Amino acid sequence: MNRLSFLIDRTLRNENALSTLSAPQARLLGDWAGKRVALVGNARGLAQSAHGAAIDAADTVIRINRAPIPSPLSHGTRTDMLALATSVDAASLKALDPQRVLWMSHKRKRLAWNVARRAGFYLHPQVDYAALRDRLQAPPTTGAIMIDLLARSDAARVDLYGFDFFASLSLSGRRTADQVPHDFSTEATWVDALLAQDSRFILHSHG
Repeated sequence: MNRLSFLIDRTLRNENALSTLSAPQARLLGDWAGKRVALVGNARGLAQSAHGAAIDAADTVIRINRAPIPSPLSHGTRTDMLALATSVDAASLKALDPQRVLWMSHKRKRLAWNVARRAGFYLHPQVDYAALRDRLQAPPTTGAIMIDLLARSDAARVDLYGFDFFASLSLSGRRTADQVPHDFSTEATWVDALLAQDSRFILHSHG
């Protein structure tokens, strides 16, 4: 697929054509099998922590959206995968240098050609997004979509950093909870239930 055909398929919402650019979901899940995964959210409170070394010690480090790293002490330095639901400029993408970029948003019109053409690119299926949206009764955050996907993997352990469900707002922007379309209370309850049911998942505080 060239850039022109990509733009046409994106405009026409040709999901079958766009999916040909994606690595199979089974391959992505296989990347995590038996691994310790660190999923790093963008809560501002994480900047007050000293989790950086633990994050970098994981087998796979996944960051979200623009993935600000204010300090290696709090956030670590590695980015093996970048889960996106927004645009990222070329310089930031080059600096993060992920091995895989995962497009988690159902909004295909935001997907850029320079992202879709990267080696190892993954396009999250619309049906999976819709199932989680219906379960939460609200559009899920990128973090929630990633947690849902990781829960379906055979990862040995999943450490969640930088998740406080907007209590400390986000390092990625200035919006408040009432300015975004997500239900953070419901997501927090859903994650709490997952933590109780699946001992592989560990939610780290910012302290």
